[in-house]
Amino acid sequence: MKKLEHDLLTSKYTEVWHEVPGEMNYNAPHHFQVRPSGDSLEILGEVDFQEGPIKECGVNGVCNEDLIAMVITRLEHFQKSEFACRENALAITKLEEALLWLRKRTMGREKKGIEGTHKV
Repeated sequence: MKKLEHDLLTSKYTEVWHEVPGEMNYNAPHHFQVRPSGDSLEILGEVDFQEGPIKECGVNGVCNEDLIAMVITRLEHFQKSEFACRENALAITKLEEALLWLRKRTMGREKKGIEGTHKV
């Protein structure tokens, strides 16, 4: 497993880990772990994304859209509380935009008859 590094991601409380290139199939990591920062091997949470095209591999994990929808729902609940803020509202808008673009991608693949396959 390799620690996820990103300029906008902090490791103050937690760290995100994923497979290294030699361990992953289908061009991207599909298994992620969230651990406390530091040397702890404790796993706070795990996400297994869909590995391979559904029509070829069956449903075996979470889709990108599923995870984005979870975050939107969480932020929407904060927006109904004393923790409502402009930043949450903007994040919701951008996450909804991400869903829109992923949906557009799927619609294009459906139109070509290749949705759910490993074809380009």
